[in-house]
Amino acid sequence: MDQYKLEAGNLPTLKQRLALRTLHAFGWQMKFKPLPEPRGIAVVYPHTSNWDFVVGVLCKWAIDLPFRWLAKDSLFKIPLLGRWFYYLGGAPVDRSAPQGLIQAQADAMMKEDWYWVGITPEGTRGYKPYWKSGFYQLALAAKVPLVLVYLDYPNKTLGMTEHVWLTGDEEKDMAAIRAGFDGHLGKHPELMAPIVLRQR
Repeated sequence: MDQYKLEAGNLPTLKQRLALRTLHAFGWQMKFKPLPEPRGIAVVYPHTSNWDFVVGVLCKWAIDLPFRWLAKDSLFKIPLLGRWFYYLGGAPVDRSAPQGLIQAQADAMMKEDWYWVGITPEGTRGYKPYWKSGFYQLALAAKVPLVLVYLDYPNKTLGMTEHVWLTGDEEKDMAAIRAGFDGHLGKHPELMAPIVLRQR
């Protein structure tokens, strides 16, 4: 038996049980290992479909942790939908003004007793030949660990069991991240970005 597989009957609240049972109704399961620290970054990969968001929200409700997630600010300006994104833990990012964004986000994390934020390093559902490095810079600046969140469509599993502490050695760190995501395929595997950072 997989020690990290969530079972609805073991969850404490009705909301959690309903969320997980909804996932199960669509054939999905979730694996979760308790987070190692009160602050950190959830690195979500692969991100190749809008369905990733639906699965992710249900899993967020199943574990009932107030994860935040970053998205381009234009999404939060859409009437009604923008308010719903805020309700779901969304935080807008102005991509046209990246200066100081990393340190500002690191400072915001440190001010809170509990602050985990989800980031999709591909930055888009379309193919790109690299990952954006913002999550890596933020983890180093805030000195927080990563939890690798994979969306495995062939096995219909969302997993949150791999924890990574960055060393600052980019080659070593990215090798550890690649190992944690190895073998997990998105809904559209041809759109998955290679797990390498964009060279600045």
